[in-house]
Amino acid sequence: MTSARRIVVKVGSSSLTTAAGGLDADRVDALVDVLAAAHGERREIVLVSSGAIAAGLAPLGLDRRPRDLARQQAAASVGQGLLVARYTASFARYGRRVGQVLLTSDDTSRRAHYRNAYRTLDQLLAMGAIPVVNENDTVATDEIRFGDNDRLAALVAHLVRADLLVLLSDVDGLYDGDPSTPGTSRIAEVAGPADLAGVSIGSAGRAGVGTGGMVTKVEAARIAAAAGVPVVLTSASRAADALLGRPTGTFFHRTGRRSTGRLLWLAHASAPRGALVLDEGAVRAVVDRRTSLLPAGISAVEGEFTAGDPVELRDATGRPVARGLVNFDAREMPKLIGRSTRDLARELGPTYEREVVHRDDLVVLAP
Repeated sequence: MTSARRIVVKVGSSSLTTAAGGLDADRVDALVDVLAAAHGERREIVLVSSGAIAAGLAPLGLDRRPRDLARQQAAASVGQGLLVARYTASFARYGRRVGQVLLTSDDTSRRAHYRNAYRTLDQLLAMGAIPVVNENDTVATDEIRFGDNDRLAALVAHLVRADLLVLLSDVDGLYDGDPSTPGTSRIAEVAGPADLAGVSIGSAGRAGVGTGGMVTKVEAARIAAAAGVPVVLTSASRAADALLGRPTGTFFHRTGRRSTGRLLWLAHASAPRGALVLDEGAVRAVVDRRTSLLPAGISAVEGEFTAGDPVELRDATGRPVARGLVNFDAREMPKLIGRSTRDLARELGPTYEREVVHRDDLVVLAP
């Protein structure tokens, strides 16, 4: 951990706000004190911060996080400006600049958006700024329940090729049961999934202003570790220990190697807009031989999607076997089903002599 040069730090709403909503300036300043001390000296920090919706509750007269999407988006709209303004003022005490980066699922799976997100973050870091990343809750739909940005943080860590991901919570690590129950103990290290067998993982935070819990944090740690990024899970009050390499919280060892970044996003962050049902031969070709999906192997189409959207690839039983970016609109698909690309090109033109999903835009899902 002490050798980590580029670090992604994720902090949740409960670590930044009061239980009633509204930013807690002292908590924000305490976190910034730690991050500013770690920034520099050949170290780069990317901050993934929740808190926009929670910050907008009090100014809008809301006493709790609303359940309906429209008011969540309204709270995010008010709160995001307050959140970034607070970070800007707090980091300015140390002469540090911040840059706001708001992401949606399209920025995670579409090729051009993915490259743009990487270039923006990389350039901010190159210029000495600290990117403050959040989900774009004001326009998100399903993504607004993305897991309190825990999964987003894991994907950002992979996107920026981070050396370490630090997940800050209101609990000082992963326990083998409810931390409030006598006899439970903190798990210091997780080398792989086997170390979590039989561990009861809670699903709710204590403060009531966030959406995440230990389940989303462990899932985020699993995604990052599988992508070659080690993870420290600890409390916000012990952030300094994590960044200085002192023993704290739970350390998740790498379990895999870095893969093509966009495919990681496609597997874990994209929301499929439809589905293609494959025959047995196409399933074998896609899953076993990792080939592109051709129209001849498709037996049915579901949903409404446009070219470039993520779609699910299913076998005849309905089981998802892969996910990919489709090259055709849903309305075009019926005339392509079960036909060879050569026949399609001869009848409809050369633009139809291509894959429905190219292998470079396709990820096989774990069974």
